[in-house]
Amino acid sequence: MNTKRKKILLITTGGTIASAPGSDGLRPRTSEALSEALGSLTAHYEILVRDLMCLDSSNIQPEQWQAIARCVFAERTGCDGMVISHGTDTMAYTASMLSFMLPGIDLPVVLTGAQLPLLDPLSDGPDNLRAAFAMAASGCAGVFLAFGRKIMRGCRAVKVRASGFDAFESINSRYVAQVTGSGLVLDRRLLPKSGQTPELRDRLNQRVFLLKLTPGLEPAIFDVLVDLGYRGIVVEAFGLGGMHFLNRDLSGGIRRAVERGVSVVILSQCLYDSSDLHVYQVGRRLLEAGVIQGRDMTTEAAVTKLMWALGQECSMEEIRSLFARSLAGEITEPDPE
Repeated sequence: MNTKRKKILLITTGGTIASAPGSDGLRPRTSEALSEALGSLTAHYEILVRDLMCLDSSNIQPEQWQAIARCVFAERTGCDGMVISHGTDTMAYTASMLSFMLPGIDLPVVLTGAQLPLLDPLSDGPDNLRAAFAMAASGCAGVFLAFGRKIMRGCRAVKVRASGFDAFESINSRYVAQVTGSGLVLDRRLLPKSGQTPELRDRLNQRVFLLKLTPGLEPAIFDVLVDLGYRGIVVEAFGLGGMHFLNRDLSGGIRRAVERGVSVVILSQCLYDSSDLHVYQVGRRLLEAGVIQGRDMTTEAAVTKLMWALGQECSMEEIRSLFARSLAGEITEPDPE
């Protein structure tokens, strides 16, 4: 029987999981804060540690996404899998962006964190680390997020609770795996199917604005955003993708933005559903104005995918084509007939 331990690289970025109290509140620390929890895992895994950054995840910006992606790509040949410890507030954005920046990644890359620091006796961190390491050792390639004994695709995860231990949900997609009394139980139907050569495609354009519609919003907002230099706009619209066009015609403002070369993606504000602009009159007006349907993508996936697509210097039609298909499992594609 082969009992060789899998070699797992832990990349630390800070976050609550590695935080300790300071005079002005919790502050992230390096991997030293993880040492006790890691000690219990060394019997099962050969653990390498890379302290990449030490940040509250509110301070993790597009430049840090690039640094994490470059680290993953550079270190991938020296280990069997990777765990990235990360603050919870922006972890879904990082997981989504890594899904696009690392096409064809050939090993498991698993993000995790905690709602309470590991120094707290009631911390959820040890459980989350155990689940993340188990997924990292599974041999199932892709970018994932582990939290609350659940494993989800990185581009489907959303933080839905600020303090509860079930902080993340997999939106419009089943869990890739769960930790049960039977161990790590995988749903192999949901695992990424790639076969392509791993690439690092880390260029992005952060000039993307997220706009949540409210009744009474003026169409001039789109002119303002274009004048400010934004090259992409993600709109969280009502219901299936509706917005007002009587009295204040938002579709006219969007049309002007599209005519000025800005890609506009329409999502639904309803977390567990999809936009469908073919159903109502307003939706068809938007399609005629040139918008892109976000379908059942999470907001985090839509924003990062648009930043990434713009960074590849894609034309508007190329961006439309990219949003029409799933690159990393971020949208539900119809079953082939």
